[in-house]
Amino acid sequence: MSVDPGWYKDPADPTTQRYWDGEGWIGKPLPADATPPAGPPPPEPEEPPAAAEPAPPAPAGNQPVTGPPAGPVGAPPPHHPPAGPPPPGWHPGAHPGAVPHQPMPGAPYPPYGYPPYGFQPPQPPPRPHGLALAPLGGRLLARLIDIGAVFALNVVVNGWFVWQYIQELSPLFAESWRRAMAGDRSTEGLPQLDARADGLLLTILLLATALWFAYEVPAVGNNGQTLGKRIVGIKVVPLEADERIGFGRSFRRWIRMGLPTLLWYCCVGFILQLVDSAFLLFDRPLRQALHDKSARTVVVQVPKSSAPPKAGAPSPPAGDRTDTPGGSA
Repeated sequence: MSVDPGWYKDPADPTTQRYWDGEGWIGKPLPADATPPAGPPPPEPEEPPAAAEPAPPAPAGNQPVTGPPAGPVGAPPPHHPPAGPPPPGWHPGAHPGAVPHQPMPGAPYPPYGYPPYGFQPPQPPPRPHGLALAPLGGRLLARLIDIGAVFALNVVVNGWFVWQYIQELSPLFAESWRRAMAGDRSTEGLPQLDARADGLLLTILLLATALWFAYEVPAVGNNGQTLGKRIVGIKVVPLEADERIGFGRSFRRWIRMGLPTLLWYCCVGFILQLVDSAFLLFDRPLRQALHDKSARTVVVQVPKSSAPPKAGAPSPPAGDRTDTPGGSA
């Protein structure tokens, strides 16, 4: 695509305008709001040539010539960068050896071998407080371990109430199953649940929520780790600093994912918890779930400490110890 000669705004500096002669920019730039001349700018006065230095005498005989060796015959002359500022987004580190290019007016793409205008190199993954983010697989495994631990607590504390609730539901299930086997789809005359069944369901949900609260909130508030997170090797830390979360922030983090347990009877609570946990699959760059965002926390990997010395290994001589001032025991 060719552009007619004329005055155009400089793509590298929109506050100025320059004259394009069909092949390149010529003349000095003018302010963008100034009225340019009708044709090309007048030629600039040439500076008087400097006095030529006398050429060194030619070497006599077979005396070697000093200086850089000449290139091979037929090699192209060295390439020099074109004049003018580089385009927006160009930086030398992106393509070593590349030179800046001044785009022609209306050209949407840079020439071959140059980075796109406005190119930004990919950023490294974040490391909050110098710690790597916890992997998604590790977070899932830790949550499954915690679910198993809370389920075991419910079997011990909540098991009797769950059994009583099943006894209340058994007549309804038995009659519904009998009608389904006989091909009867009517719902008339089915056993109805009484107020005792509703009370048992509410008790079960309250106890399950309380057990989850007692299991997770104090542990995360104290050292950022539940049983599952401790086994996997991850922990919860605040965004501001690598320090204790505290009970208040731990409760604020838990309440978004734990309190919907009271709505399990209508499946709304489970959907809310699923959306909360699945949010970290799409969050960038810190992979935060909704409960992490509400408490301004992030889950990171625990750095591995150095392995302790093996039993029976010889201890260093007393003179080589440096764990006390002066190197002496």
